[in-house]
Amino acid sequence: MSVEQEEETQSKLKKRRKMTSSSEKPPEGNQSFEISYLKGDLFSCPEKDALAHCISEDCEMEAGIAVLFKKKYGCVEELQNQKKKTGEAAVLQKDQRYIYYLITKKMASDKPTYDDLQSSLRVMKDHCLSSGVSSISMPKIGCGLDNLEWDKVSAIIQEVFKDTNTTVTVYSL
Repeated sequence: MSVEQEEETQSKLKKRRKMTSSSEKPPEGNQSFEISYLKGDLFSCPEKDALAHCISEDCEMEAGIAVLFKKKYGCVEELQNQKKKTGEAAVLQKDQRYIYYLITKKMASDKPTYDDLQSSLRVMKDHCLSSGVSSISMPKIGCGLDNLEWDKVSAIIQEVFKDTNTTVTVYSL
């Protein structure tokens, strides 16, 4: 990373921290990972942030925020061709942004488990680390129509990303 890119990243992180309504610090021993919270439109996040949300293996995306991802990014056939299974993550790249489709259940009508969500997050983390992604924006994944509890989901995110330099920004309306 060039000096200019590093300065831009640090500036963006400082600005983001000022805008957040709250943040959760990582468990002791790691001062680089952070979950920040913003009220606002997820799709207004910085252009270089990766995006993440949950879908089913069938890539239906007919309800919840998945409808907006489908409308904005399309590429359903490309996602289906990746043939990802529950506990994995399909990935699209649009310009400088990666979009992570966390596969947390088999069918759209199913409900995810915390274990499948954690597995999908680990796959996403590995891709982020190998691709240089350090900022991810997402909704409260799994907590809308899928009915998972945010306290448990955020603890899983912290556990998965605790040894990284990743910033996760969670958007809510």
